[in-house]
Amino acid sequence: MDTDKVIQDLNRRFAAPLPEFYQRRIIFWYDKDKEFEDKLDEVVLENAKVIALTGDNAFSVKKLLSVDDLTTNYLVYSPLSYDRPDDNWLLDIVLYSEEFRADLISIWMDEMGLASNPAMRKQMKNYRAYFNAKDRRLKISTQNKIPATPAQLHMAVMAAICGLKDAQPNLILRSVFRAGLVLNSNAVYQDFVKYYADGAFWAMVRQGCGFAEEEPDLGRLAIHLLLTAATRTIRQEYLAGLDGFISMPHQAYCYDFISEWLHSDKVNFGEAGRQGEPVRAGRCPGAEGGLGRDIQQLYDVARYVEDEACLRQRFEKLTVDDLVGTECFPCINEVILTKLMTEISDHIIDVDTIISTVEKRRTCAWYEPFKNFYDGILQVANMQSFFKEHSAGFHTAEAKGIWKEYTESYYQMDTYYRLFQLSFQKSLETSNILLDDLFKHVVDKVEGIYTHWFLGELGNNWSDVCADELAAYGKVLEVPQQEEFYCSRIKTSDTKVFVIISDAMRYEVAAAMADQLRRETQSKVSLGSMQSIFPSITKFGMAALLPHKELTVELRNDILTVLADGQSTASGYRDKVLKSEDPASVALKYNDMIAMKRAERSALVKGMDVVYIYHDTIDEASHTSDTAVFAACDKAISELKNLVRIIVNEFGGTNILITADHGFLYTYSPLTEDDKVGKNEFYDVDSENINDLKKESAKRCVEYGRRYAIMQKGVQPNYLLPVKFLDGKSDFGGFAPRESIRIKMNGGGMNFVHGGISLQEMVVPVIEYHYLRSDSMEYKRNKQKYDTKPVTVNLLSANRKISNMIFSLNFYQKDAVGANREAAAYQVYFTDENGRQISDVQKIIADKTSDNGAERTFRCQFNLKSLKYSNTATYYLVIADEQGLQMPQREPFQIDIAFAVDEFDFFS
Repeated sequence: MDTDKVIQDLNRRFAAPLPEFYQRRIIFWYDKDKEFEDKLDEVVLENAKVIALTGDNAFSVKKLLSVDDLTTNYLVYSPLSYDRPDDNWLLDIVLYSEEFRADLISIWMDEMGLASNPAMRKQMKNYRAYFNAKDRRLKISTQNKIPATPAQLHMAVMAAICGLKDAQPNLILRSVFRAGLVLNSNAVYQDFVKYYADGAFWAMVRQGCGFAEEEPDLGRLAIHLLLTAATRTIRQEYLAGLDGFISMPHQAYCYDFISEWLHSDKVNFGEAGRQGEPVRAGRCPGAEGGLGRDIQQLYDVARYVEDEACLRQRFEKLTVDDLVGTECFPCINEVILTKLMTEISDHIIDVDTIISTVEKRRTCAWYEPFKNFYDGILQVANMQSFFKEHSAGFHTAEAKGIWKEYTESYYQMDTYYRLFQLSFQKSLETSNILLDDLFKHVVDKVEGIYTHWFLGELGNNWSDVCADELAAYGKVLEVPQQEEFYCSRIKTSDTKVFVIISDAMRYEVAAAMADQLRRETQSKVSLGSMQSIFPSITKFGMAALLPHKELTVELRNDILTVLADGQSTASGYRDKVLKSEDPASVALKYNDMIAMKRAERSALVKGMDVVYIYHDTIDEASHTSDTAVFAACDKAISELKNLVRIIVNEFGGTNILITADHGFLYTYSPLTEDDKVGKNEFYDVDSENINDLKKESAKRCVEYGRRYAIMQKGVQPNYLLPVKFLDGKSDFGGFAPRESIRIKMNGGGMNFVHGGISLQEMVVPVIEYHYLRSDSMEYKRNKQKYDTKPVTVNLLSANRKISNMIFSLNFYQKDAVGANREAAAYQVYFTDENGRQISDVQKIIADKTSDNGAERTFRCQFNLKSLKYSNTATYYLVIADEQGLQMPQREPFQIDIAFAVDEFDFFS
């Protein structure tokens, strides 16, 4: 500041109105660095005299101001400083006077709105290099809180270097860790050093975390933080030998810090490019899709700590129960999964342990990278539970009885197997060297339960009881038939009907979709079944769904063609067959429709009474790869739900039928020779000449696939069951292998098959979907039944007083998921009266389907933050929907804990 500016400011100060009861104004101009000492003669004021203190004239100045002249304004220039206040002879005058400073520090402090006192000025000088740039000063003045104490100034400078608006210790620490554990390459820490903030940083760390090593080391700080935090949820003796890294008095802060970081989705870290290099090469399987950038940084830090402290080897000696409640370290998931997968491979499947473990771990921070493994073993538990329930095998005496059992409950085993295989296939897209092979051993166990026990036992029972009916009638008696679909479902309808036919959508896939449609749309949905025509392949199934009086076949170029009343039923002729029954009919393809503009596809269905839409996602996927089929099932469900919305919203349709031409069998494991039948084994031909055998086979076998054979009438092949073909009105007979046996053929496609008589192939789903308009009588009468709502979670515990920093509460899910109640996820935590969070956050995934209320309960452990609590204040438990679609619930609580925490002052 130049002299003219000083004079201008001083004249303005002296011209200002005097405070009440003051007769004059005395201003002390402090210039400890004597920057203006040689310019004092230039300072001539309009309404004040200037006196300079020399160190020897204190008495004469005091006499002048206190006795000799009591009316004149004075500017007292003071380049002096005092070790003790008592050394200042003018202290009494100073106390009722004003002060003025013209040095850079004072100017900067005034610019940033900082309080001017000796302690603050001292720290300002310490950070002189930082404040020597206007943009850096602006970062301080624009923070959410202006620092008022030296400790706050330390925090503000560190926060500004980190690019933070909030000067909070946990955010500063997180920023430093984000920039890497190596001090020399950590850009944030190097700026701390550059601007002399590193001392304050380590003082903050020492006071908050209890980390007090002589040599600065971010790696050892990370070990200290995570191990100390872990002692909140794991017994300290399990960390014996690592005591030097643990500070129990600082456990609360360390846990709060790690817990908050674990459950942070995103935090504004300010300046782009202030991230530095990754701490470690990412070892997080699937992290790109499962973890945010901030949580990925903690993942890398935690992995570093695991390696340095050899934690995985230590945790391997503990039980699942010892580990299940701790989430600091990703390796705990690997240890838990290793133990459970090993037990499964050893034929030890503890259903309750697996279900409760997955229930707990899926609410933890590191669940996503291990989701496929957890989902997989959960399906193993479901399969084992089914196995235990039916351990005596399947011994139903009638075919219609097994049909009923399958469509009501047995089909769920197919769902469990499909979901397991989906998880397994997804796990192959990433890599975890510790778990990959173990998961493949689990696959072997699953194949044993599903392929050899379920398909074998159920298939054997089914083959035994349906054989006679299939041989005599070609169908199971007292079961709806696919051939009757048009007459019974379409012809009798008095409203416009949309029919969606999804190639190879088996019953269990349709059951999953029906459940989703109930919950996601305003509709009345029912799921039924019918028996597919034999063989259960596309050209026969699609023909059976068309209007006809009689289905026949004829050989054209050595290929069987299926005819409906003499007309071809191949893909290009189906529209013609429909129109021959009802001219106001149309056959469309899903892929063509979905690519059209809204007006174009609406024009296609305008004026039509019957609309058939053919969808082919599942069967088409099987032509690419057998292993793509189960993923295609999920895709098919998504596409079909979207198609239903188009029919309702664009076409005004309310009556929709969703069905299939056939189902399928899928087994992941390679088949043995015992699971196959060779074509040449069909006959007893008395010839040693292989050419004679081939000629005989070609003459007798008209068409065959992996799961069926159509032969000349009168032939009775070995190892195959006869199935009456087209009511016996053709020149051919039908045959199918028992259980899940395949017929040997050249080429691939051994895992995904259809055409046979297994329940998975022959049980064709029929979903009846009726959209309910808001003004319909059905909807008005049963509004509560059809309106879909998320299930709610309520507090079950009666006590509303907290007396410990760590405590547990019980919650319950009010309704079971199903029908019009959908699953929901909730975040549960405590706040004070102002809404400030005072505890860690617990997650409740409310997706229980049990009708038993006791099975819809949850127990959550909470950890209060290290704060001072008042036993007269009201605190709140908040139950908040993660989607933000519901108003949060707030339950009042009292907290009676004498716990005080001092602000960071760094030097106490």
